[in-house]
Amino acid sequence: MNLAANLTETARRHGGRTALALGDHEVSYRELDAGSARVAGMLLARGVRPGDRVGVMLPNVPEFAFAYYGVLRAGGVVVPMNPLLKQREVEHYVTDSGAALVLDDVAALPGDAEPHPGVAERDAGDTAVILYTSGTTGKPKGAELTHGNLVANVEAMIELLAVGRDDIVLGALPLFHSFGQTVGLNLAVACGASLALLPRFLPADVLELVERRRVTVFEGVPTMYAALLNHPGRDRCDASSLRVCVSGGAALPVEVLHGFQAAFGCVVLEGYGLSETSPVASFSRADGVRKPGSIGTPIDGVEMKLLDTSPEGVGEIAIRGHNVMRGYWRNPEATRQAIDADGWFRSGDLARVDEDGFYFIVDRKKELIIRGGYNVYPREIEEVLYEHPAVREAAVVGIPHPELGEEIGAAVALRPEAEVDEAGVRDFVKAQVAPYKYPRRVWFVDELPKGATGKILKRAIEVPLEVA
Repeated sequence: MNLAANLTETARRHGGRTALALGDHEVSYRELDAGSARVAGMLLARGVRPGDRVGVMLPNVPEFAFAYYGVLRAGGVVVPMNPLLKQREVEHYVTDSGAALVLDDVAALPGDAEPHPGVAERDAGDTAVILYTSGTTGKPKGAELTHGNLVANVEAMIELLAVGRDDIVLGALPLFHSFGQTVGLNLAVACGASLALLPRFLPADVLELVERRRVTVFEGVPTMYAALLNHPGRDRCDASSLRVCVSGGAALPVEVLHGFQAAFGCVVLEGYGLSETSPVASFSRADGVRKPGSIGTPIDGVEMKLLDTSPEGVGEIAIRGHNVMRGYWRNPEATRQAIDADGWFRSGDLARVDEDGFYFIVDRKKELIIRGGYNVYPREIEEVLYEHPAVREAAVVGIPHPELGEEIGAAVALRPEAEVDEAGVRDFVKAQVAPYKYPRRVWFVDELPKGATGKILKRAIEVPLEVA
């Protein structure tokens, strides 16, 4: 089993169809196959052998796919890297993974190397990709995803989204991230769909691309949905081609979900997963019951359960199945802490499950706020904040407090021309939640800090001195 075989098979069956599009430039599946074969040939000529790690440090351009599948064809292990990483960060990725080389020059790919038409034989349990996690508790760790992990996750998503060769998938999610790889690039390649690439997410560019390319499948994180919903050009965009939208990476506020579906006339399916789970673990079904705010039920072949459940029914999500990583690269201790002897992976995410088996994310375990002995889940408060007509984005964080342990703070970005002060926002939430839950400290920001995928980075939120 080799994930790259999906490309060679699709190229054999649909060689003339468009695989990738960037602006007006289109790459057929035949050209993608040939380009990856040349990359594989170049790597083999440089001594890369099965199991060797190769860094890929490119933005959302066709050359990323050439490099990605070229490494896999040669039997190597892809180490995707954000092109915006600084030198010390790159050094960690390269040193920790032991990467033989890094492909970071678009002009040199696919190059004039002698093509290698074959695909190296790999087992389902062999590592295909090492994805470095965000490192919220220290240096990033490399999650080893196998060929079996990725092939099974792609097959599950094709079935859930009913994606086929006539679909146009919008590729705004970074391809160096698990979400963009599995549900974008690998999904499109496996079924012969076309991936319309965007190197950078800008709402106006997304709307233009949806209309021009007649995009049928959009995938994004919650901040992308909020940005599109609030963009002034939204009503001028012909988005009638959209068939299904996918949200993941963080909890999608219910107000944003309802607003987007109403504005764009398209169903939004929310899923859940992590880099360590390839990434999809649960998903909402387009043809079944959908519950707003829920991440759905486990995908086929995957089990989920709650650990250390509180009296309120909240516990940590544990996952077991074909999607769970092999382990953390060269870090057996971290692997043992994350995956128990029975194969259950501890996610660090808190959730509850209803009588129908639908999971609802409550918050990250590490982001739980304990105020005076009471548990406060930031997402619950954020849901209320998003209901305020003046609020565009919001993030709730814990602020150290000498007596209570932690106080509740809210960083808020307002809609254009909104008129409300901090007290107005605070009182709005106070009227709808228990007295210990509302944010005593509210401050306004122009933008909330975000990571490469557009996910809000709470650890990067700065609390003004006057509210600390």
